[in-house]
Amino acid sequence: MSDAFTTRVLNVTTGSQERVFDLTDACQNFLREVSSGRDGLLNLFVPHATAGIAILETGAGSDNDLLAALHTLLPADDRWQHRHGSPGHGRDHVLPALVPPHATLPVLEGRLELGTWQSVCLVDTNVDNPDRKVRLSFIGHRV
Repeated sequence: MSDAFTTRVLNVTTGSQERVFDLTDACQNFLREVSSGRDGLLNLFVPHATAGIAILETGAGSDNDLLAALHTLLPADDRWQHRHGSPGHGRDHVLPALVPPHATLPVLEGRLELGTWQSVCLVDTNVDNPDRKVRLSFIGHRV
C-alpha cells in the first residue's frame, strides 16, 4: 500500500448507555504515526447502522445537549417500525440520517485542523451494542 493512503480500525467500547465518545486524541495519535508531517485528509467511518460521527465541543455540556436533542428528535418509545432490541431501538437506526457515519477533516503539517473547541466524536445511542469500530483513513500529499 502506498504511503499516500493509510488506514486503521479503532475498537471502541461505548458501554451500556448512550454516549458521545471523544476520538480526537486517537485521531491525533494516528496522524502522528502515519502522516510524516504531511498535509492531507483524515476520513472517519463507522461501519454500524446505529452510530455516527460528530464534530462538536465536549466537556462543557454540548455532548449531553446533543444526546438530549436526539431524545427530543428521536424518542426511545414504541413509535418505530423497526422493533427488535431494546424498547425504542428503532430510533437508533434513524440516527445516522442526522449524525452521519462519516466525516472528512483537513490535516495540515500532520495535525488535525480543528477549531479551538472542536472535538471529533463517536455518537452512539444503541445500548444493545457496546463494541464499535471506527475506520481512520489518512490520504496524504506525497512529498
